[in-house]
Amino acid sequence: MQEDLETCLKRLFGAEARIVAQSPVSGGDINEAYHLVLQEGRDLFMKCHNDVADDFFAVEADGLKAMREAGARTPEVLAVGRNEDGKSFLLMTYVRPSRPRRDYWQNLGHMLAAMHRADTSAWTKGRRFGFYENNYSGSIRQKNRVHDSWVEFFRSQRLLPRLELTQQYFTPEDRRRARYLLDHLEAYLEEPAYPSLLHGDLWCGNVMLGSDGEAVLIDPAAAVGNREFDIAMTQLFGGFEPAFYDAYQEAAPLAPGYSERRDLYNLYHLLNHLYLFGRAYLTAVTRIIRHYAG
Repeated sequence: MQEDLETCLKRLFGAEARIVAQSPVSGGDINEAYHLVLQEGRDLFMKCHNDVADDFFAVEADGLKAMREAGARTPEVLAVGRNEDGKSFLLMTYVRPSRPRRDYWQNLGHMLAAMHRADTSAWTKGRRFGFYENNYSGSIRQKNRVHDSWVEFFRSQRLLPRLELTQQYFTPEDRRRARYLLDHLEAYLEEPAYPSLLHGDLWCGNVMLGSDGEAVLIDPAAAVGNREFDIAMTQLFGGFEPAFYDAYQEAAPLAPGYSERRDLYNLYHLLNHLYLFGRAYLTAVTRIIRHYAG
């Protein structure tokens, strides 16, 4: 049984721990978020929701912990729990934003490259692809069954489930094209030189400015895969400066032909948006399917 917030605070900070100030934090699409201040002045951050699966915040916490172990800067996870009113929460250290360092983007590129080079065997029992548990991309459950092949993982655990969720939007001809694409995925993607821990949802809104002017990664949809998947997501909605890509390429050059594979990786994210937000994303989805599958 998960602890409630009061019990968590007393376990973490002592019997006298109590909240003396609470203010909402904007920016999230799914959860409520709050800046909490304890009686001795400690700042905390809490995400909460009253209608999510029991493991929703637990697996997010596991993703954050994995990224920290791989060398990324993330908030520290303090507790996951559920209050008596049924509202689930994730409690973390509070990240107070400041002015970015002059080398902010270069340092972010180097940090991500280092995370992508970290040993992944702890999460997949060897040089394999997936994760030791399923998790969520936004509010949609994400399958992570471990595979020996990245291409097979991307086919069966990423594209196929999302195409099944959104099939009602497609014409019979586009369904045929999507099936062809799945069946011939090896013609477009390649196995990476090494598996990488992925953030999994690396758009600019999931990178925040920390108290020392350095980037902090938040809201992961973690898995082990091809690092091109993360880089592609950074380019889907923009917001990353050229210095980030230059630094990443300096530390961990991408394989030739990445630009030809980028849209196929982003098809997964666009299918998520099609499922969540509807037809506004259908044109982008069908354009990619028709580009690769004629």
